[in-house]
Amino acid sequence: MDDQRHILSILVDNQPGVLSRIAGLFSGRGYNIESLCVAATTDPQISRLTMVTVGDDAILEQIKKQLNKLINVIKVITLTDTPFVQRELVLIKVRAKTEFRAEILRIVDIFRAKVVDVSLDHYTIEVTGTEEKLKAIITLLQPIGIKEIARTGAIALQRDVKPCKPEKKAD
Repeated sequence: MDDQRHILSILVDNQPGVLSRIAGLFSGRGYNIESLCVAATTDPQISRLTMVTVGDDAILEQIKKQLNKLINVIKVITLTDTPFVQRELVLIKVRAKTEFRAEILRIVDIFRAKVVDVSLDHYTIEVTGTEEKLKAIITLLQPIGIKEIARTGAIALQRDVKPCKPEKKAD
C-alpha cells in the first residue's frame, strides 16, 4: 500500500454542525485525520478547513468525492498536487534551570522563535514554521526537559498568482 500524506484545503459554509458532519464522514469510513485546523476566511460566511490525512491515491479520491457530496462543502483543494505554503504553530513549555537558560535562549534565537512566558522554572516558547523546523527545535529542547507541547497542526495556502475564490457547487 502506498500511503501518502495529503493536505486538503476545504472551503465550507461557516455554520454550526459542518465540522461535525465532516468529522463524522471520516470516522464513518475509517479515514484518519492527522491534523485539522479551521477558521473563518475574509468572508465571514465561509470557513477554511485545512486537513492532513494519510492514504493512497484511491482513498484520497474517495475522500474528495465524499466531501463534495456534503451540502455545506463549497470546494475541496488537494494542496499536495500543487505548490503551496504550509506552516504550523507550536507552544513548548521547557524546564529552564539556571544552567540551561542561555542555551535555551540561543536555540530560540536560531529558530527565530519567541519566549512568550517566563517563570522561575520554565520558559514557554512559540515557534512557527514547517513540520521539519518544529521537529528540529523539539529535538534540541528534549534533552533540556520539555514539560508540555501544544501544536496547531498544518495550515496551508495554495501558491497562486490569483486568489482562490470559492465557487458554489452546481445543484
